[in-house]
Amino acid sequence: MLQSSAPLPPALPPSPPIVIAHRGASADRPEHTLAAYALAIEQGADFIEPDLVSTKDGALVARHENEISGTTDVADHLEFAGRRTTRTIDGETISGWFTEDFTLAELKTLRARERLPQLRPANTAFDGQETIPTLAEIIALAKAATQRTGRTIGIYPETKHPSHFAALGLALEPPLLAELARAGWTRADSPVFIQSFEVGNLKALAGKTSVRLIQLIGDGKSGDGASYDSMLTPAGLKAVAAYATGIGPNRDRIIPRDAAGALLAPTPLVADAHAAGLQVHPWTFRPENYFLGLAYRVPGAPTVRGDAIGEIRAYLATGIDGVFSDLPAAAVAALAAEAK
Repeated sequence: MLQSSAPLPPALPPSPPIVIAHRGASADRPEHTLAAYALAIEQGADFIEPDLVSTKDGALVARHENEISGTTDVADHLEFAGRRTTRTIDGETISGWFTEDFTLAELKTLRARERLPQLRPANTAFDGQETIPTLAEIIALAKAATQRTGRTIGIYPETKHPSHFAALGLALEPPLLAELARAGWTRADSPVFIQSFEVGNLKALAGKTSVRLIQLIGDGKSGDGASYDSMLTPAGLKAVAAYATGIGPNRDRIIPRDAAGALLAPTPLVADAHAAGLQVHPWTFRPENYFLGLAYRVPGAPTVRGDAIGEIRAYLATGIDGVFSDLPAAAVAALAAEAK
C-alpha cells in the first residue's frame, strides 16, 4: 500500500449521506452561476460544486469546461471573434473559445447560458442574467449562507484538466489552496472536498493540504494516464486510500444498467471502498426521463421529470455516503424518505 506524505483526513460520519449540488441546482438554473448555487442551498444542499478552470491571468472561475461557447454568449461578442481556436484537451480535439485566452475582466463581460437547452428549455429564461463566478465569490456565497441559515454549507471544487493548465503555466492547485487559506479552510474538518479525475494532482495535494480529497472515477483512463478500472479493484482502492478520503464514481459503477436502461444488481464497489476506508459519492443524479433508470421514468418526453427521488433511494440502499445531484431537492427528499 502506498504511503501518503500527510495524515489522511478523517471520514465524515457514515450517516446521513451528504447532498452535493452538482454545478448548483443545475436542473433549475443555468449551471455554475451564483443563482444556481443559491437555489441549491435553498433546496437543502450540504455542498455546492464548482468545476474550476483558469483565466489567462490565473484567476479561478467556475465552468463545466474551459471551452465556453456552450455555456456563455461569447460567440455573440464580435470583439472576441478572433480568439476562436482549436485545442486538444485530454486527447480530444475541441474548437471554440477557452478561458485561458481571456483575462478575468474580459470573462466578466460575458453572460451565462443554459448548457442543455433542448433538455432544460425552462432554464433558458435565465440566459444572460448571470456572469461567470469566481471561486472567491462562491466561497463568499457559501459563508454568507452558513451564517444566514445556521447550516454549514461547504464547497466541493473540481480541478478541471489540471495537467492541461499546468502545461500552460496556469496550475490550478496553488490558487485553489491560497483561496481556501484566505477562507480559513485548511483543515480536515473544513467544509471542503477537492475532487479530480486525475491522480497526480491529488497525490501532490495530499502533501500540501489537510482538506479532504476525492478521486473521481470515469471510464478508460484519466487525463494523466491512470486506469480507472484498476482503481476499482480491492488493491486499487487501497492505493487510492493512501492519498484520498473517498471516490466519486460514475453511478453505473455502483448499479449498472442494461441496454434498455433498467437497473441491474449492485456491484460490490461500495462495500469494497468502505473496506478500504473510502467514502463513496457517485455522480450524477438528474431528474429528467432522459437520465433516469427505466423503472423511474414517467410517460412523456425525455425532458419530463420522472421519479428522481425513487432512483436516488435505490442508490442510497447500497450504502453510499453522498450523492451528486442536479436537483438537490430530490436528494434531500430521498434522504428524508429513507429516514422515516
